[in-house]
Amino acid sequence: MKFLLNLYPSAAALSGKAFDPEQLLAATGHAGELIDGHLLADPSISAVVRVLDGAVIVTEGPYLQTLDHVAGQFLVDCESRERAVELAALLPSDQIGAVEVRPLMDSAGMEM
Repeated sequence: MKFLLNLYPSAAALSGKAFDPEQLLAATGHAGELIDGHLLADPSISAVVRVLDGAVIVTEGPYLQTLDHVAGQFLVDCESRERAVELAALLPSDQIGAVEVRPLMDSAGMEM
């Protein structure tokens, strides 16, 4: 099964601490579970795109109405949700804050 581990930064992470995913990378690398991973740039330099009545509207900056933002993602392929949660727990919570574990779906709506 494939899971996306979404990283939601804590206040400490936003204060400039370096992020170190070493434990996750070691565990998933040995088991062949890591597919890919990326850290995202600060949301202040993002753009939000909407199409309203055929017109494309681009808003600069993080203007989606949310309290948290995704700071990075790791895509893993592991045997179960429980294993995905174990992998998420390897990320340093003092640097990350919270990690959302979300299964991926195929076009038919089935878990991958």
